[in-house]
Amino acid sequence: MPLNLLWLGLTLLGALQTQAQTHSPTLIPAPPLLRVPLQPDFQDDKFQGKWYVIGLAGNAVEKKEQGQFKMYTTTYELKEDGSYNVTSTLLQEDGKCSYWIRTFVPSFQPGQFNLGNIKNFPGLQSYTVRVTATNYNQFAIVFFKKVSKNGEYFKTTLYGRTKELTPELKERFIRFAKSLGLSDHIIFPVPIDRCIDD
Repeated sequence: MPLNLLWLGLTLLGALQTQAQTHSPTLIPAPPLLRVPLQPDFQDDKFQGKWYVIGLAGNAVEKKEQGQFKMYTTTYELKEDGSYNVTSTLLQEDGKCSYWIRTFVPSFQPGQFNLGNIKNFPGLQSYTVRVTATNYNQFAIVFFKKVSKNGEYFKTTLYGRTKELTPELKERFIRFAKSLGLSDHIIFPVPIDRCIDD
C-alpha cells in the first residue's frame, strides 16, 4: 500500500502524465534551474506547516482539467537535519483520503531541495524542488522538476496558507508560469473540505 501511495504522489508531478504523452507528445522543455528564481534568505522554520495548493501549472498539466482537479494540501515538517518530512493529502475519486509522504533534503542553496531516498523510485533520475517566492504566512510559489527515463517534467505550484488568495497573488503566479512557457497549462484546483481540512 505505501508503494501505491508513492506512485500516486509521483503522478501529481506528472499530473496525468500518460494523457500528456498521448495527446501532446512533445512536452515543453524544462527551464535550466539557473533561470528559476530562488527565494532570497530562505527561512526553513517559517516555511514549514500546512499549505493549500491554490494553483498548478506544468508541462504535463492540461487546461481541460480545470474544474476537475481537486485542491490538495502539502505539509512541510522541518527535521533537525534541515530536511523536511513532506505529506500531501488528497481526496481520491472513491472518496477516501490518501497521503503521499516523502523527504526533501536541502541542496547546496537554501530554499532548494532534492528528493530523499530517490532509489525507492525506479526510473526516477532526479527530483528538484525550489522555493521561488514566499512571504511565509500567506503564499509561496514552488518549482518542481522531475527527470525520469520517460522524460523531463516540471511544474510550479501556488501555495496558500488559506484556500483563497488575492487576485494579485494569483496574477503573480500566472505571470511566473507564463515566463516558463506554460501559458496554456495553468489550472486552479477546485476547493474542497474533505480530507484536506482534517
